[in-house]
Amino acid sequence: MGEVNYENAEGTFSVSYRKALSHHMPSSHFHSTYEVYYLMSGSREFFIKDRTMVVSEGDVVIVPPNILHRTTNAAMPRHERLVVNIHECFMALNGAYKDILQPLFDQEYVIVKCSPYSRSSVETISRGIIQEVQDQRPGFDMYAQALVLQLLILCCRHAGLALPERPEAPSPMHERISEVVHYINQHYMQDLSLHGLAERFYTSPYYLSRFFKVATGFTFVEYVNSVRIKEAKHLLEQTTLKVNLIARKVGFGSVTHFGRVFKSVTGHAPLYYRKGK
Repeated sequence: MGEVNYENAEGTFSVSYRKALSHHMPSSHFHSTYEVYYLMSGSREFFIKDRTMVVSEGDVVIVPPNILHRTTNAAMPRHERLVVNIHECFMALNGAYKDILQPLFDQEYVIVKCSPYSRSSVETISRGIIQEVQDQRPGFDMYAQALVLQLLILCCRHAGLALPERPEAPSPMHERISEVVHYINQHYMQDLSLHGLAERFYTSPYYLSRFFKVATGFTFVEYVNSVRIKEAKHLLEQTTLKVNLIARKVGFGSVTHFGRVFKSVTGHAPLYYRKGK
């Protein structure tokens, strides 16, 4: 096993490398940065927004800001992966970067399946990023960021060769749960209950509870809360609405309960995201 983690002082660029026998992401995951996930070996189940898909060795997954996602073990739990998080301002250093890379960021997510030739280049660049943040020689941060740009350009070239396809669900059960997740994403502001959704989708609460966790990595309550808090965070950052009104708009009946859940999901109280407003 091995692990390397680095984040710059501004919080605009971070690198995380892990080689593990098994790993389940411990909590819901959304952030204000772009995430570049390269699976160096093994296989992972990757839940993004409303779908679960199997990500294979050599795949690169690019997830834009504030898209709920989570990885869990697949048939091969042993894996090695590199995750890079970059803030939008990272590409704004030169206006040309964003124009060139726009095909990667116009969609809710992109899965790049590299050709053998591209895979070799992606692997070399990724190992270089890991080595730089591990050794931390003079200028390593700038060097690592330059390598990340190379990686993104390679992905953009490869992704541009064909139109993106809707990834196939691992099983009919996963497809069924995707329908439930899509409904939650559209109706999170309403009163949602496990029993109510089980009735709507003609199944039992036991089946829905059990397979929702299997398919997404979340419990039903975890997922509903994560969607609501993600939307609340967006409203806190982008509007001047009062906290109690935001709590009601995203589906919480009690502002006290909203505050507790918000801190458990984000690690901060709601007003943390109102700084500077």
